[in-house]
Amino acid sequence: MSRFLAEPEFEHGKASRIGVLLINLGTPAEPTAKAVRPYLKQFLSDPRVVEIPRALWWLVLNGIILNTRPKKSAEKYAKVWDKEGSPLRVHTERQAKYLQGYLLKAGVQNVQVDWAMRYGQPDVEGALMRLKARGCTRILILPLYPQYAASTTASAFDAVAAAGMKIRNLPELRFVRSFHDHPDYIRALGQRIASHWQTHGLPDRLVMSFHGTPRFSLDKGDPYHCECHKTARLLAEYLQLKPEQYVLTFQSRFGRAEWLQPYTEPTLQKLAKDGVKTVDVICPGFVSDCLETLEEIAMECKAAFLSAGGKEFRYIPCLNEEPDFIGALRNISTTHMQDWLASPAPTATELVASAARARTLGSQS
Repeated sequence: MSRFLAEPEFEHGKASRIGVLLINLGTPAEPTAKAVRPYLKQFLSDPRVVEIPRALWWLVLNGIILNTRPKKSAEKYAKVWDKEGSPLRVHTERQAKYLQGYLLKAGVQNVQVDWAMRYGQPDVEGALMRLKARGCTRILILPLYPQYAASTTASAFDAVAAAGMKIRNLPELRFVRSFHDHPDYIRALGQRIASHWQTHGLPDRLVMSFHGTPRFSLDKGDPYHCECHKTARLLAEYLQLKPEQYVLTFQSRFGRAEWLQPYTEPTLQKLAKDGVKTVDVICPGFVSDCLETLEEIAMECKAAFLSAGGKEFRYIPCLNEEPDFIGALRNISTTHMQDWLASPAPTATELVASAARARTLGSQS
């Protein structure tokens, strides 16, 4: 059996295309313990995600976590699951669809957009092969993580590299490392918040909650913490906020080790106890609503704030399919593909002639 995947059938005269692959974190197929278990196993087996000696972690993961956590996680997923399925999957699929439309509207004709999940389905390998089957010889990888972290962005790159080891005829690849300070991304966030305030009024405090990472990742050189702070600063400047009007926090702790601080839920409880009556919470590090935003923030953190004495908790949804954000994805993509787009693809006549020469040389060998 060949170690390489079967290549798409070559079509003489078919012009080459450019591909854009959006990659998000992942989701189980269903909100059940049976479906959550393999998803968690794949996710928590990634050495980018859990930096613990493999032998020790294997015992903890398989002996404890995978026997207790799937049921609890499934119950949380069930709270946010809708008739279309996992919110993260639904939004990511729509973002790819709308990005394709925005590119076409901008006159970009030879680009194909697809999407994948780092963990679960559809996987990165399958998406790359679909793009190759559509004639894509150049592919831009765009992880949907605005701020770079080894546990997210780099892991997505790992998945592309692993798939590449199975592909005989590799496409030319480029990667978008991060877009935490891209003006269009900041503008999309700012407009999302401004629109919310036009309807609901200003809060006493705006909380910007980013996904957490272990504290040691900062000490070892991961730039995630710094990029989160830069996003928050640029967003506050866009909204013309004073330092006392907003706070940056980190959510989604796992295990007993110290993670980046301040932590979101304790911060919200302290704000309530200090007399802050109204808070708006947005999650700038997530571009699609998911379990961590809809259940952890909009449900658990809301309950914590209100029970500590707060009066009004308002969650501001992620960018999802906001036109400003899809426009930002278009501009980020076209900037990274600028010379690709400027280089004319071979014409059908040129491709046919090239194939003919190759067959002639092959017959002479």
